[in-house]
Amino acid sequence: MNMSSISEVVTTLRSRLAPPDQAPMLAPPPEIASRPLRRAAVLLPLFEANSQPCLLLIRRAATLRTHSGEIAFPGGSVDPQDRDPVMTALREAQEEIGLAPERAEVLGLLPPSFTLVTNFWIIPVVAFLPSGPGPLTPQAAEVSEVICAPLPALADPRIFHSEVWDTAGWRRTVYFYEYGPYRIWGATARILHQLLSLLEESTAH
Repeated sequence: MNMSSISEVVTTLRSRLAPPDQAPMLAPPPEIASRPLRRAAVLLPLFEANSQPCLLLIRRAATLRTHSGEIAFPGGSVDPQDRDPVMTALREAQEEIGLAPERAEVLGLLPPSFTLVTNFWIIPVVAFLPSGPGPLTPQAAEVSEVICAPLPALADPRIFHSEVWDTAGWRRTVYFYEYGPYRIWGATARILHQLLSLLEESTAH
C-alpha cells in the first residue's frame, strides 16, 4: 500500500477498521470499567491536500482547564442525546472547528483508548472527506489552531519515539511525534500510532 495515495489509504482503512455499528461492543475491560469513566469520541478526518493524504488535528486553546495547548483530534464527551460515538465525534468536530458532518464519510473505528489520569474512554472515529474539509471556523474558546498534517510526514520514523512510564501502578508505553513545531503525545499520539501501525502493517504485507 502506498501511504502517499489517498485512494489506497481509504481502501485499506475501509477494509481494516472496525465497522461503526460495533461501537457499543467496544466495552472497557474489567480493570478499567470499575473506574469512574468519562466516555468520549474523537474524529480523525482524512482528506487529500497537495496531492497527498492529510490528517486534520487541532491545538487546544491555552485557556482550557485540562490539556491546554496540546495537539489533539477534534472530539469530546458523549452527550445524552448522542445515539452513538460516531454522532459524538461528528457533532464535536462541527462545534469545535465548523466541520460540516455531511462532508465526512465514516470509514470505521480504531480500538478505544483510555486516559489514565482523566479516566476518558475514547472511541476514535476515522472519516474520509472526499471534497476536503471546506471552510473551517475554529471555536476560539476551545481551539487555537487547525493543523493539516501530511500522512507520510507523520509516518516518518525520525519524528517518532516512545518511552515506558509508570503512573499510579500502571506501566504503559507513551508515544511521541515531533512534527515540525508540534509535539504530539498522550492519547492523541496513541491513537495516531494505531492508525499508522495499521497502514504500515498493510504496507508490509
